[in-house]
Amino acid sequence: MEGLIGWMGPAYVWVKAAHVIVTFFWIAGLFMLPRYLAYQAAEAPGSAADRQWVERVGRLKRIILTPSLVLVWLLGLAVALHYGLGSAGWIHTKITLALLLSGYQGWMGSVARRMAQGGRPMPEKALRLWNEVPALFTILFVVLAVAKPF
Repeated sequence: MEGLIGWMGPAYVWVKAAHVIVTFFWIAGLFMLPRYLAYQAAEAPGSAADRQWVERVGRLKRIILTPSLVLVWLLGLAVALHYGLGSAGWIHTKITLALLLSGYQGWMGSVARRMAQGGRPMPEKALRLWNEVPALFTILFVVLAVAKPF
């Protein structure tokens, strides 16, 4: 892996900037998803309002969340390979956190699918609490990327 350090040359800063930008989009979408689901949970399954929320959630996933997730991973791995994966524990931790947050997105997507089918797998209040998960991950990502504590 050491031989890959610097393989992007001057494009590195632009790829890194793009990674940060799409990470903002991804996190914004992750803030919106459980909030949308909380609003949907307050509606009667199958009602006109419920169907509108199903449509909104679908657009959020299709237009923001999925493309952002893919780009975050592609650009993030390119940045990590450029930097070098050697002994930088903070990069390994950041990648692990990104895997966990990707899993969170998948899990929230499964909650959305169950709600679209008329289920209510969790109450509105619980969805509002799950809405805070992206904030915690954002704090950890920023601390790891800026302070590089280990």
